[in-house]
Parts: sequence; C-alpha cells; structure tokens
Amino acid sequence: MNNYKRGLFGEDLACEFLKSRGYKIIERNFRIRGGEIDIIAQENQTLVYVEVKTRSNKLFGEPEEAVNWPKIKFLERAAKFYRSNRKNMTLPQLERIDVVSVDLSNTEPHFKLIKNAGF
Repeated sequence: MNNYKRGLFGEDLACEFLKSRGYKIIERNFRIRGGEIDIIAQENQTLVYVEVKTRSNKLFGEPEEAVNWPKIKFLERAAKFYRSNRKNMTLPQLERIDVVSVDLSNTEPHFKLIKNAGF
C-alpha cells in the first residue's frame, strides 16, 4: 500500500474511531494552499480540527511524533481560514486541534487520541 492510500485508509479508520467517541464528522480533507485539515468534526460544543497520522511500522517513531510545531501552526491558520469561509454555517465558538495516531503495525489498528494539540 503506498503512502497516499495508507493515509486515506488511516483517515477512514480515524473517522470511525472518532464517531465511536461521540464526534460528529462535518467535513474531510479541507484543502488550502500549503496543505489540508484531515477531519473537521464537532464534539459537544467544540469544533475540532483533526490531524491524522498513520504508520504501518515504527521505523520513524510513533505516528503522532510527525505532528510538529510548524504543522500545528499551519492547522491554526487553516482553521481560521475554514471558519471565515463557513460564515453561512452555524459553528460552535469553542475550537481545538486534536491528533489521531493510527498504528497499523499489528494485526489490529491501534489508535491514540491527543486532545488540545493546538490553539
């Protein structure tokens, strides 16, 4: 499986994982110049921008270790852009960035949810 397909597969799994924890998926793959927000969801009264990192082995460390400071800063900028372009939608005022780590190195996927990774 190439990196692109693995990433999409990981995002699909992450959506199901988040739904099982009460998140409502609003949008996926919101693209702006320079990148994208993988998942935009709502948990209770909070708008959540979710970065998903999927790995099939640990040669380069845990998946969540790939979410660095520049990536968080990009997500913060992208989140502002998203909100400014969705003025016709009723969105929660509270917002945060979460990271979902998807580890495919075992027979069953392993998930790690890191809340409040940014803002």
